[in-house]
Amino acid sequence: MGGKRQFRVWRGDEQGGQLEDYQVEVNEGEVVLDVIHRLQATEAPDLACRWNCKAGKCGSCSMEINGMPRLGCMTRMSTFEETETVTITPLRTFPIIRDLVTDVSFNYEKARETPAFAPPTDVPPGDYRMQQVDVERSQEFRKCIECFLCQNTCHVVRDHEDNKGAFSGPRYFIRATELDMHPLDTKSDRKEYAQAAQGLGYCNITKCCTEVCPEHIKITDNAIIPMKERVVDRRYDPIVRLGSKIFRRGQNDASGSGKRQDETLSTVHSHAGASHDAHAEAEAERGVNWHRQVPQPQAPATDARGRLAISEFTFDRAAAPSPFGDDVKFPLPADTLNYAHPDQQQPPARQD
Repeated sequence: MGGKRQFRVWRGDEQGGQLEDYQVEVNEGEVVLDVIHRLQATEAPDLACRWNCKAGKCGSCSMEINGMPRLGCMTRMSTFEETETVTITPLRTFPIIRDLVTDVSFNYEKARETPAFAPPTDVPPGDYRMQQVDVERSQEFRKCIECFLCQNTCHVVRDHEDNKGAFSGPRYFIRATELDMHPLDTKSDRKEYAQAAQGLGYCNITKCCTEVCPEHIKITDNAIIPMKERVVDRRYDPIVRLGSKIFRRGQNDASGSGKRQDETLSTVHSHAGASHDAHAEAEAERGVNWHRQVPQPQAPATDARGRLAISEFTFDRAAAPSPFGDDVKFPLPADTLNYAHPDQQQPPARQD
């Protein structure tokens, strides 16, 4: 497979640019990033390209290769025909800095707006306990290397610049889903926040984000669609809404709160950026709202036969099963675990 191959590389900056043709030596087993490095060492020493690990784990070398968002270090030259011209361009969705380097600060701004993990306030950090099934539920989403290829290919931000302010994108939908599935996260309104502040409703599940993910995360099927279903189940299910009105009629007035559920949902912005509450903004900067009341686990939404439980009609939010079971006390006894917190009391030293 050795020999010279034809390449077209975009050169320019925010003022404009063009595709330039190069002929570069290609050896067997090389990837596109190898070719870019050889090009920098020979014909184009001023070619700008962002990269770091060259192992498909840092997400730095994101680019578009023949129009497809890919990682330069994970795209082998053997996938192209020897007579084929390989066109390399920067990510189209984000502003160009120079050549193949783009300004992806949009994604970091959205990361800051996303409410962080909110641990239980009454459990010391060393005493957090999770069952393996709960670890596995969200483990897939933690494989994300933040290459932002999913953000780049999402047409909601790619084709409509005006949507960027109100749309977080697929990368932060899987983050919201991961935290919503976390049994120790005490923030109970992540679904409502995803709908109200992250723009979940803009997504029309074309699955283009899943197609380009180098970590093969099923972004659409395992994160976005389940999150949409949870929002719709609570907001628009006529049976649930009717049952809530029948069984909970007069309870709000009797408690003296005088507030409707819709009014409480309107305060969802106070848990992250874009809020008008100075104290909430300060808490969002710290990442955790320590003043939140920890919700109690609720009964599962369906019984063993798959039927809707009566608690689903009477509770004002979607129910969820306790991740620890009804017969397990939390936290688990430390003597049955391999992990011990550094602050845990140590056994007395043996005296000779």
